[in-house]
Amino acid sequence: MKSIKVTILGKQYPLKVDESEEEAMRRIAQYVDEKFRQYKKELKKQPDTTVMTLAALSISEELFEERKRNRELSQQEDKVLKDVNASLEEFIDEIKS
Repeated sequence: MKSIKVTILGKQYPLKVDESEEEAMRRIAQYVDEKFRQYKKELKKQPDTTVMTLAALSISEELFEERKRNRELSQQEDKVLKDVNASLEEFIDEIKS
């Protein structure tokens, strides 16, 4: 494990990550920081907790949408594979006849 520090809204947070995950975690923290800053800019009069909550909800929505797309793609992939298998089985049956 490696100790790193990431900065979100000007505050440093210490994290322990596997060395292989360090770069990904830094990119994630940077993305979160950018989202928080975007919301902070739009909601200037709101406290940081409100800004962070709304940004977290937005990030969560993105995650859920990606998961949904992933499931849909997986289902499409399954259908294509089943269709290909069925076609191959028909072709094999024709060859055998």
